[in-house]
Amino acid sequence: QVQLVESGGGLVQAGGSLRLSCAASVSIFSITRMGWYRRTPGKERDLVATITAGTRTFYNYAESVKGRFAISRDDAKNTIYLEMNSLKPEDTAVYYCHANDDYRDYWGQGTQVTVSS
Repeated sequence: QVQLVESGGGLVQAGGSLRLSCAASVSIFSITRMGWYRRTPGKERDLVATITAGTRTFYNYAESVKGRFAISRDDAKNTIYLEMNSLKPEDTAVYYCHANDDYRDYWGQGTQVTVSS
């Protein structure tokens, strides 16, 4: 069982930056894939960015955040991060941390990010 706890959300003006953190209750070294998704009211949860485990790290980003967001992981702290720069009002959403260990999906409780224009 993997528990994920997000932090770092908040209110920021357009053009500003935020860093989200997701702390896992287990070692993330062997978790196949972790990432961030977001959901706005009335919409499905959409992929933001993912990062793989192992010696070769692969990244995947939604087109809408490429060049502005960066995902990273710190295996020693069992934590992943999402650095968000040049934020836009359309980035406003609840952001969820996700993990997949080849057996099932795990989700955090979500953290609200609000970008004011």
